[in-house]
Amino acid sequence: MDEGDLLVICSSGAYGFSMSSNYNARLKAPEVLVKNGKAKLIRARETFEDLIYKELDL
Repeated sequence: MDEGDLLVICSSGAYGFSMSSNYNARLKAPEVLVKNGKAKLIRARETFEDLIYKELDL
C-alpha cells in the first residue's frame, strides 16, 4: 500500500467502534458505510483535539 490508498476491512468482529478505546492515545478511525456501491461517512475520524478536550481548561 501507498499513502492515500484506501483499505477496506469488511468484517472487524469485536474490533469495531463499539469496542474501541483511546488506549495509548490512539485516535479512533472513521467509519464508512458502503451500500449499493455508494460510500457514506457515518463517523468522522477522531482528532487529537477530540482526544484531549476534557483536559483543556476552557
